[in-house]
Amino acid sequence: MADDFLHRAVPALRKPVFRLGLATSHGIDDDGIRAALDRGVNYLFWTRPRLLPHLRDAIRRDRERIVVATGPVVGLFPFTIRRAAERALRALGTDYLDVFQLFWAGRMSAVDDRTLGELRRLREEGKVRAIGVSIHDRPRAGRLAAGSVLDLLMVRYNAAHPGAETDVFPHRTGRGPAIVAYTATSWRKLLRAPRGWGDRPATAGECYRFCLTSPHVDVTLCSPASAAQLHDDLDAVARGPLDPGEMDFMLRLGRAVHG
Repeated sequence: MADDFLHRAVPALRKPVFRLGLATSHGIDDDGIRAALDRGVNYLFWTRPRLLPHLRDAIRRDRERIVVATGPVVGLFPFTIRRAAERALRALGTDYLDVFQLFWAGRMSAVDDRTLGELRRLREEGKVRAIGVSIHDRPRAGRLAAGSVLDLLMVRYNAAHPGAETDVFPHRTGRGPAIVAYTATSWRKLLRAPRGWGDRPATAGECYRFCLTSPHVDVTLCSPASAAQLHDDLDAVARGPLDPGEMDFMLRLGRAVHG
């Protein structure tokens, strides 16, 4: 599949991805998850039980279309990382995970020679295709982007927190590591008019389009609360990148939200 605004071939995953990925932290129901899969969403960030039966079904139907991204709840020691990977493989009934990542590097996980070595071994064994971390520390993320064993970085990026544009993105070599953006709505702050703001707030769809307009972002995560919100988000990103006027609006709003 050729790259376009909505699709991208990510070498580390060995398959194309739909650039709006799905998380379930805001309680989307079963109908909403099924609707996401029916409309082509294939990057599925699995941290909550609700998604598991849908993942198993999707994997049985077409394993090579689905991208499963998950990781250990706490990744401080090599044995906990391996144990979490093995449990995920058994739960899904698959022989590999597309993305296995350490969450919140420096807080809930340690990114050091021991943990990175265990991730690398899982990749070498074929149990994991891409290894990564989620991280808030942008300067450290930039160093990891410039030179590490990691295939993927999940970083905060939105109109109120665009610092990854200077701290992370320029340090990538080639097209790797892949970038997954999260907190696109800045924890919903961009969806509410900040104090003193004389214009409307953004829509969730505009927030996702902001992230995806960056050529450095491979996937941005959405977390709708309902099937209706999911359809609104997908309809919005189908409009393509932000035009200059829309980008200016988002940056002005982001500065106001950041305060």
